[in-house]
Amino acid sequence: MTPSARGGAAGAPRVLRARGLALDVAARPLIVGVLNATPDSFYDQGRYYDRDRALARADELVAEGADLVEVGGETARPGPPVDAAEEQRRVVPLIETLAARLPVPLTVDTYKPEVARAAIGAGAVLINDISGLADPAMAEVAASTGAALVVMHIQGRPKVRQAAPRYAAVVHEVYAFLEERTARARALGVPADRLVVDPGFSFGKTPHHDVEILRRLGEFSRLGYPIYLATSRKNYIRDILALPVEELLEGTLAAVAYGVAQGAQLVRAHDVQAVARVIRMTLAITRGPDGAADAARGRGGGTVAAGRESGSGEEHGG
Repeated sequence: MTPSARGGAAGAPRVLRARGLALDVAARPLIVGVLNATPDSFYDQGRYYDRDRALARADELVAEGADLVEVGGETARPGPPVDAAEEQRRVVPLIETLAARLPVPLTVDTYKPEVARAAIGAGAVLINDISGLADPAMAEVAASTGAALVVMHIQGRPKVRQAAPRYAAVVHEVYAFLEERTARARALGVPADRLVVDPGFSFGKTPHHDVEILRRLGEFSRLGYPIYLATSRKNYIRDILALPVEELLEGTLAAVAYGVAQGAQLVRAHDVQAVARVIRMTLAITRGPDGAADAARGRGGGTVAAGRESGSGEEHGG
């Protein structure tokens, strides 16, 4: 299968299942608020590494409109990887506390299967794997625990800078990669309704590649999985605008508006309140004001985001 030039979100999934939850990804795009439990995040520079600050920030994200909160214990910037034991120390107790504290589901940002399994045991329901399923054990973790899984495209490996990434046809190559890796995940036991795809903005790509992917984002809906739009304050926006990371809000919001119009169903965000407003306005343009208003009525406390399945029969082992 290859992407169509038409793009669009025809036939996009309506529900994403994650450990007994049925997340409604059709009413409106769900916002995934970013919580970095790291001392060296590219954006917040370790502002929420302290536990009390992390908890307060999680509360803020939900109050601003986050439907899920994503906890990460390792920055994606190039450099030495964080040891799995240290990454678990950073994220697992925090997830356990947040699972009892927040009214929304939690996700974990990790490419290490052992960290993912521990995070799910602590209460996470979704794994964001930026390695593109480089380790098949990650799919096995998702399959055995009932967690949802984000499969991201990357050229190269996490934490390793790609000096001059090259593609003959970037959209077709990213599409083929995601098609193959999601097929691999399904072969390892992850059902289709627990998979999400992310084209991987700024991971082994130049600004030209990223803009071409964003421009044709709707074509990825033909894979049959929800699209995860992780474009918040990314390098390509920095390079195009020639601005520091703290001044990339407007560029991020432009990319979010276009991505949502192209059919993105989950949006990863540092600036949740601003992104929520942009999504609502974008839906008013694409669906009409009444459709946007109907979607907005479900916001708050995850009521649109999550419904508990009855009799799902999924295994929830940690």
